[in-house]
Amino acid sequence: MFVLTVDQKGSRRHGDAVPGLLDAVAAWGGRQGSDPFVLPLERTVGDEVQGLLADPRAVVELALLLQRIGGWSVGIGAGPVEEPLAGSAPESAGQAFVLARSAVERARGRSVSVPLAVDGADPEAAEEAEALLQLLAAVVRRRTEAGWEVVDLMAEVATQREAAERLGVSAQAVSQRLDTALWHEEQRLHPLAARLLREAEAG
Repeated sequence: MFVLTVDQKGSRRHGDAVPGLLDAVAAWGGRQGSDPFVLPLERTVGDEVQGLLADPRAVVELALLLQRIGGWSVGIGAGPVEEPLAGSAPESAGQAFVLARSAVERARGRSVSVPLAVDGADPEAAEEAEALLQLLAAVVRRRTEAGWEVVDLMAEVATQREAAERLGVSAQAVSQRLDTALWHEEQRLHPLAARLLREAEAG
């Protein structure tokens, strides 16, 4: 299982952003076709939220969504949980929850350029998953509004030509935006990141 513990950065300066985050995650979950959560993301205490997922592919997407939103430190714990689960992630227990706690503490560090960390039952696989996710997060965090416009549209259409028609630009312009956004490269690395998370979970 995979626990995400997510902590708001600078909440005293920016106010409570948890409600907006939960809305954004709910909208993301609604586009998945099926509920990606075993236990939904919800507030633990203060400006921290926590959720439980089983599918590493969903973990990759959610972690990158949180980096796109910005202002959050993300800790991923990959490992077993105690069964039966409680009614919510904050009330549940197990190694994955302990690992998520240590991961988010590391992600909060001032020396961390990308506030995302992974701790797992297999430390070596977790370290590799963290390195790859941090690289993907760096790509996501540097993407421009023009890049996001076409990347978001590609989730709704079948071809780049259709995206170009929707935007009223040439197919070449769409291709150039996707190249600049490193969209193809990012998408090709999602399965590898998910596999590394699965290995980190297995121990």
